[in-house]
Amino acid sequence: MHSLFYVLFHPLNTLNLWLEDDPNASIVDVLYLFTTFSAFGIWLVFDRYQKAVNSAVPFRHPAPEAADPNWHSRVIPNANLRSHIQMPDLLPLQFGGGGRDYITCFDPASNLHLTSVLADDARSIEAKIKRAKNAQVKWCETSFGERRRVMRSLLKWLVENQELCARVACRDSGKTMVDAALGEILTTCSKLEWLINHGERALRTETRYSNLMMSYKKSQVIYEPKGVVSAIVSWNYPLHNAWSPIIASIFAGNAIVLKASEHVIWSTEWFVGAIHKCLEVLGYDADIVQTVCCWPDQAEALTMSPLIKHITFIGSEEVGRKVAMAATEHLTPVTLELGGKDPAIILPDTDLHKWSSIWMRGVFQNSGQNCIGIERLIVHSDQHDELYDILTDRVAKLRFGSVLAPTREGYINTVDCGSMISNDRFNVLEELVFQAQEDGARVDVGGKELLHTSCDGKSYFQATVVGDAKPNSRIAQVELFAPIALLIRYDDIDEAITIANGTRYGLGASVFGPHQDLCIEVAKELHCGMVSVNDFGVFYVSYLPFGGTKSSGYGRFGGPEGLRALTNPKAIVTDRWPSFVQTSIPKVLDYPIRSLVRSWDFVHGLTMLLYADGYRARFNGLLQLTKARR
Repeated sequence: MHSLFYVLFHPLNTLNLWLEDDPNASIVDVLYLFTTFSAFGIWLVFDRYQKAVNSAVPFRHPAPEAADPNWHSRVIPNANLRSHIQMPDLLPLQFGGGGRDYITCFDPASNLHLTSVLADDARSIEAKIKRAKNAQVKWCETSFGERRRVMRSLLKWLVENQELCARVACRDSGKTMVDAALGEILTTCSKLEWLINHGERALRTETRYSNLMMSYKKSQVIYEPKGVVSAIVSWNYPLHNAWSPIIASIFAGNAIVLKASEHVIWSTEWFVGAIHKCLEVLGYDADIVQTVCCWPDQAEALTMSPLIKHITFIGSEEVGRKVAMAATEHLTPVTLELGGKDPAIILPDTDLHKWSSIWMRGVFQNSGQNCIGIERLIVHSDQHDELYDILTDRVAKLRFGSVLAPTREGYINTVDCGSMISNDRFNVLEELVFQAQEDGARVDVGGKELLHTSCDGKSYFQATVVGDAKPNSRIAQVELFAPIALLIRYDDIDEAITIANGTRYGLGASVFGPHQDLCIEVAKELHCGMVSVNDFGVFYVSYLPFGGTKSSGYGRFGGPEGLRALTNPKAIVTDRWPSFVQTSIPKVLDYPIRSLVRSWDFVHGLTMLLYADGYRARFNGLLQLTKARR
C-alpha cells in the first residue's frame, strides 16, 4: 500500500520546475500528472454520459382508488365473475349491449365490487395482435442498452411503489401483504435484476466450437426476435404473472399479447398500464404490450392466430392441453407450466423444529395457491407423529381475513392467510379430506370452508393438516392448490423416492436432511424439473429455467433457456480467412462425376483422415485421398 501511494504522489513531490536549478525537475513528471488528470476527466465525462443514457427514468402511474384500505364499494352477495347477469346495475353506465359480454371484478376477501370489464371478442383480439405486430417492427431494432434502461426504470418504479403494488394485488386476489411482498414484489425484482445484469449475455451472438474439417470456417449463432409472442397466465400472482413474461419477451425484442385471467383483470390492467407508461416516457410505442381478457370460448382467436410465434401457458393441465392442440394449427411452439403435486422429502433425523417454518410457508403461502407449493410432506415413520403435532399446533393459530379491511389500528390487519380466489372448489376439497379420513387419515384441524365472522367474502377455506395419508389415495394424487398440509409416512429412503415420484406430476420438489450430500443424491432421483435442498422454491428467485416433466408440462421459462425460447436461433457460418481459404469442389467430386470409383475413394480417404481411430489409420486415409486426386 505504501508503494502504491508513492507511485501516485511521487510527481507531486518532485514537480519543482518553477524552481531554478532543481536537479529533480523533469518534463516526465509534468506529462505524468497531465495524463493522469486527463484520463480522470475523460472517465468522468464517459461515466456521466453512460448514466444519462442508461440510468432509470422516473415515471408516474396513478394509484387506483380501490387500493386505498378505506375505499368502500358495493358488497356483492355470492360474488362471481358473472354477477353482472343477476345484477345488471353492476354494468358501467355506458353499457349499450351489442352482443359483447362483461366480466365482474371483485375482491374475493370482501366481495366488494371493483368494476365490470368488457370482455374481448375474436375481432378485438385480432386487432390487438395486429397493433403489437406493427409496433414490434421498430422495437426489435432497439439495442440491449435501450432495453436495459426500460428494465431499470421498471425496477426503480416497482421498488418505490412496492406497497401500492402489494395493495393492488391484495385487493384483486385476496392475498396478504406479506404474501404479495414475497410472491409478487421480490420475485419480479429478482427477474428484472437478472435481465439487467445477464440478459444480454444470454442473447448476444455466440461463436461455437467447430471441428478439423471446418477449421477454416467461423460458426456463430444469433438469437433473433420471434415477432409477436403470447402469454396466457394464471391468477395466483397478478403482478408477477403479468410482468414476468412481458419483461422477458420485450427484452428479447418481441412484442407480446398477454391473456390475463378473468379473475384478476382489474389489477392486471393496472400493472400492465405501468409498463405502458414506462415505455411512453422513454419514447417507445406502448403497443408492443397488449392485454387481452376474454372468456374461454374466445381464446382460440389468440392461440390459433398465425401472427403469434410462441405461446407461454401457465395454468391447469386441462386447459393447457387445449392450448397445445390449438397451437398445432400453425405449428406454434408452446411452453406449458401446468399443475404440480410437489413433494418435500424429510430424511431421517432431520431437525423438525428447525425447518417447520419453511414447511409452513411452503404449504400456506398465498393460502396454498402456489404452483410450486409443498403439496406432500413425505416424512419418516419415526418422525411422522411429531411433525403432525408441530404443524397442527401452529396451523390452529393461523388467522384468516382481509388485509385491506379497515381497522382502528390501520389498514394492515394482523392476518396470516387471505382468502382463496373463489369458493368454486370447496365442495371438492371437503370431499377429498372426508375420503382421506375414511381411508384412515387423521384430521384434527381444518378440512372445511371457513365462514368468516367479520369479512363478507365467501372464499375462505380452513387451514388443514391431514396426517397418515395413503400415498395412492386421491388426496395424495391430485393437485389441491389449497391451504392443506398433507403428511405421508415412509420407512426407508427408497420408498420415499418412490412415493415422491408416484404421481402424474413432476414440477418441483424439496429435500430436507442433516447431510447435504445425501439430500443431493435423493434430489437426483426425483422425476421433476426443479429441486431445492433444505429450502423451498428458491430456484424461482434464482431465475433458473422453470418448468416440469410428465403432466406438469414441457419447455422452460426463466434463465437463459427461457429467454432463448422467445427467440429464433439462427446459425451463420462464414469464412474465417476469406482472402486465403474458401470452399471449393475438388475435380474428382465435381459434376459431372468422371469416375465413381475415384470419387468414392476420395470421400472414403477424407473420412479416414478426419475421423479414423489412430494415427496409422488416418495416415492411410491421407494416402488414399492423395491417390484418388491424381
